[in-house]
Amino acid sequence: MREHRRLLDGQLDQLRKQRFRSVFHLHGVEEVESASVQIVRRECDRRTDRGPFDLIGDVHGCAAELRELLERLGYSADGRHPDGRRVVFLGDLVDRGPAIPETLEIAMNLVCARGGIAVLGNHDAKLLRWFAGKNVKLVHGLEQSVEQLEGCSAADLHRYRLFLESLGVHYLLDGGRLVIAHGGLAQRFHGRTSGAVRAFCLFGDTTGETDEDGYPIRLDWGSEYRGEAAVVYGHTPTLEPAWVNNALCIDTGCVFGGSLTALRWPERTIVSVPAREIYCDHG
Repeated sequence: MREHRRLLDGQLDQLRKQRFRSVFHLHGVEEVESASVQIVRRECDRRTDRGPFDLIGDVHGCAAELRELLERLGYSADGRHPDGRRVVFLGDLVDRGPAIPETLEIAMNLVCARGGIAVLGNHDAKLLRWFAGKNVKLVHGLEQSVEQLEGCSAADLHRYRLFLESLGVHYLLDGGRLVIAHGGLAQRFHGRTSGAVRAFCLFGDTTGETDEDGYPIRLDWGSEYRGEAAVVYGHTPTLEPAWVNNALCIDTGCVFGGSLTALRWPERTIVSVPAREIYCDHG
């Protein structure tokens, strides 16, 4: 019995590490018999959100281009749209670019005050670790975020941290016809929550190894995707967005001198604005 108890305790710890939001440990027969099961919709299940949406790729602190893109999409200066459209950010609001605090302010207004949606990107997640006092290396653009945020008030830093902490890593939208995640998401993970799902959403499908620059080596998950839901994502800079098996990457590398791109949903039309300059070398 003691060995069984030890094994069970170890498995419970593994469940917590897999980022299950709640793990219930029942002690004794009375607790088991009095327990009840309540079905709760997962936070990633937002199928009742129907849009119309304007999905925006990796901003990386390019606030000027973001404002220009929003204007082209028909949004007013305060984030309202005459047709009731809503913005959806696909992650990586921060790092590398020239205006991280301003970008966060724009995103927070659109999400918190105008009903927009945002998912967490891998750069956003790393900034959260810095907020939490973790030992993170100031590389790959995090140094720009930290330098700019150090000039902000404690109250603003607290607001930015709470906002990023509130973001999920993927959502099912529009009756399940649309899935959003920063790094994309294989069909088997749609609507699920676990450590593996979170890793895929943040980094895409990877080999578990890194290249000479310290970046994860990525696999082309989209070439094998066969799901009915459209998956729209960012993370991997591309020159031009192109649908592959009902999956679309709209990170067009604005911070590297490319463009900032939006996908209008459900129209499936592309709107882009060019970068005003090269803010960061792609290396």
